[in-house]
Amino acid sequence: MDVLKVSFVFFLFISLSSATNVVDFCVADLSFPVGPAGYPCKNPAKLTVDDFVYSGLSVAGNTSNIFKVGINEAFDVTFPALNGQGISMLRADIGVGGVVPLHSHRVTELIFMVEGTMVSGFIGSDNKPYYKNMKKGDIMIIPQGSYHFSVNTGNTPAIATATFNGANPGIRVVTTSIAANNLPTDIIQKVTLLDAKQILDLKKIFGGSN
Repeated sequence: MDVLKVSFVFFLFISLSSATNVVDFCVADLSFPVGPAGYPCKNPAKLTVDDFVYSGLSVAGNTSNIFKVGINEAFDVTFPALNGQGISMLRADIGVGGVVPLHSHRVTELIFMVEGTMVSGFIGSDNKPYYKNMKKGDIMIIPQGSYHFSVNTGNTPAIATATFNGANPGIRVVTTSIAANNLPTDIIQKVTLLDAKQILDLKKIFGGSN
């Protein structure tokens, strides 16, 4: 019995000691490069409440582009307090007839429809599409890694937010992945079945070459 009591006290002491070393947050110090575990932490003694507040999503995104969509991001690189917290967010403004092109993230996404209407959906690994006309107040879950999209189907601009279970979700847009680099046109033809003119037209728009 004495041995059990001693063991209990010992493990309790270790637990309490460990608890005092728990880090509640790690506001990113962006002056250092990011690593696999995120950014190094700023000195906690120099932090203020302003480090934990971000107002960037109150501003509408710039929709003056070919997709008519503007994105404002609250990721670790724009809101350093998200570093290590496993969460991030963005605001998407989609003009009339605008689209969020087919793309994917390395994390799961939750879309919340703020204003307007849009068709949103994703394509499963079995190539089955899941899509729905979303209205104000609707939410949709986009599974991790799934290709997904949104199209403004209304007569007014649409606003949506997206929340991610990662401090920086990353993004791969299908169109720019094939048209914004120097991947040879003949290879793109083979892997997409697009004709050369279509590919070259896309490269002119998105800055690709070769």
